[in-house]
Amino acid sequence: ENYEILEFVDDGYSGTSMDRPAMQELLAAARQKKVDCIIVKDFSRFARDYVETGSYVEQIFPFLGIRFISVNDHYDSEAVTKKTIGMNLAFKTLVNDLYSKDLSVKVTSSLHSKKERGIYCSGNCPFGYRKKADDRNQVEIVEEEAAVVREIFRLTLEGYTSVDIAKKFHKEKVKTPVEYLIERGATHRKPVGKEFSWQHTTICTILKNHFYAGDVVYGKYKKDKVGGKNHLKPRSEWKITYNHHEPIVEREIFDAVQQTRGRSKPYQPQKAHILMGKVVCGECGKALRYRKAKNPYFYCNERYTTGDENCVSQVNVFFLEQVLLSALQKEIRRQMELEEVWSQYQEVQKEKYHVKRDKLQKSQKALDAVGKEQITLYERYGKREISREEYI
Repeated sequence: ENYEILEFVDDGYSGTSMDRPAMQELLAAARQKKVDCIIVKDFSRFARDYVETGSYVEQIFPFLGIRFISVNDHYDSEAVTKKTIGMNLAFKTLVNDLYSKDLSVKVTSSLHSKKERGIYCSGNCPFGYRKKADDRNQVEIVEEEAAVVREIFRLTLEGYTSVDIAKKFHKEKVKTPVEYLIERGATHRKPVGKEFSWQHTTICTILKNHFYAGDVVYGKYKKDKVGGKNHLKPRSEWKITYNHHEPIVEREIFDAVQQTRGRSKPYQPQKAHILMGKVVCGECGKALRYRKAKNPYFYCNERYTTGDENCVSQVNVFFLEQVLLSALQKEIRRQMELEEVWSQYQEVQKEKYHVKRDKLQKSQKALDAVGKEQITLYERYGKREISREEYI
């Protein structure tokens, strides 16, 4: 038979999780009965989770009527007589699962060992640094960027807030970290809105980063399982390598800034609103932020960061909800009107169809009558009941 052959590949994703793009695409096609057979190199290419592998191979795929073939394991679900994959293959899938978990532990241990020995293992460097060309495990200062970092710390000690610094940098057209990366060819990102702009969150991130004092902090996160999400550990469990590299700011300055920031009111994350991320500023195109208050509102952070008076100042949430509700009701009415028009159109077309069908049936009956009349005349002519002239 002529089968369509499709290839599903998940590069860079752990086999311990079934939540992989291509895997989800394959399973979606399987559920839609678009797949007749699945072929893998071996069971570990399908999944490394022992329980899930057995569940799919022994229960789900047979239920969906899908043939499963593992080439290197010499397994073909159509050829086996047992409902299970057998002791040998079951043990092998268990080994695949344990191997992945053991490898994860070894890789993590190796990275921690390298970090303890002062080897820089991260893929990217903080703003103001770059990896050395002759040793990718060491970093060096980028002076032009470092000058911006030092200015941020200096202004903070002078009493500037992160918002004040962002406004000042925007007014003075100081290049953002992303723009420096673009100049170095390290990224090709596009701005959200008209241009890149300094955000107070970027300033805060720089101010609290121990890297600028010459230290490396690691072990901040842990995973509940292989392939799972990171969870922040208590600060007491963090590991710090002091004097790891050349600092951009002196330790006394860094510590003084931390004390200054420690006296600030801690940030209280705002409760999410259903419209967050969906409402944008008509001027700069960036998403509006939500502020919970007695009268909650949305606002454009660019107005306060860059001083752009054209950006949205405040939009009352209740007003916005009413506008949205009115627009939705209008759209629903429009859809209902369209459905009514479509229904009327179908009725008209149905009526026209019946009229044309009746005309066609009448024409067909008339045509059949003429045909029968011709046959009758021919029979009478054959019996010599009428003359040739009368027949013609």
